[in-house]
Amino acid sequence: MKKGVAARVALFLRAGLVLWLLLPLCAAAADNVRGRFVDIREHVSSVVTDVRYFGLHNFVGERIDGYNAPKCLLTLEAAEALQRVQADLEKFSFSLKTYDCYRPQRAVNHFVRWARNVGDTRTKKEFYPTVDKNRLFKDGYIAERSGHSRGSTVDLTIVPVPVPEEESYRPGQELFACFLPSIKRFGDNSIDMGTGFDCFHTLAHTANKDVGPDQRANRLLLKTLMEKHGFVNYDLEWWHFTLKNEPFPDTYFDFVIE
Repeated sequence: MKKGVAARVALFLRAGLVLWLLLPLCAAAADNVRGRFVDIREHVSSVVTDVRYFGLHNFVGERIDGYNAPKCLLTLEAAEALQRVQADLEKFSFSLKTYDCYRPQRAVNHFVRWARNVGDTRTKKEFYPTVDKNRLFKDGYIAERSGHSRGSTVDLTIVPVPVPEEESYRPGQELFACFLPSIKRFGDNSIDMGTGFDCFHTLAHTANKDVGPDQRANRLLLKTLMEKHGFVNYDLEWWHFTLKNEPFPDTYFDFVIE
């Protein structure tokens, strides 16, 4: 073997050995990061969860990749902030209800694949009745990265206590536009926010003045309490909040929810 080739082979073997030695350390680091995530129901047992991407009632119409259990996982910091929001609401016989929390990157990839398949419009009548599916990227409804994957973003609403029964979704049932009055759209058990969750419509914009005064007041209640405890609202979605001082602002995780 020529001297130069032998040197390169030796370098390659040394690099491989270093990588092999570091693999357990990388796994341990990943485990340490996961240890910073908590199940909101174990941390704040009174929070109601409705994990839409674990079931079939969502804008894709099927269980989303990475959701192997109906759990709301959040960083400890975000969960502790939500605990303070919940404490404020409980004084007035209200509770938070979460729709989505940590979202693996593979779930975001699932959304992207669905959005590019413009022929699949089975959920259009409810979730994006006035939007052409080929505009979902341009209009900002679908993106290749999501703050949810950083672990400190949550989609949520408010429900009264005692918590009313929610309509059961049956695959194949008739769908109704998410921006219709609450008595006409899907029977969510939350206080009326003016649209359903994941409604791809301008009425879902937090400060939209075309929703009624009661719905605007309900949105303001949610936004005010969330901001009081360190969250920032995404102005195109009344339900979407991110912890301002999130612990992993530049990291997009992909571990499975289980």
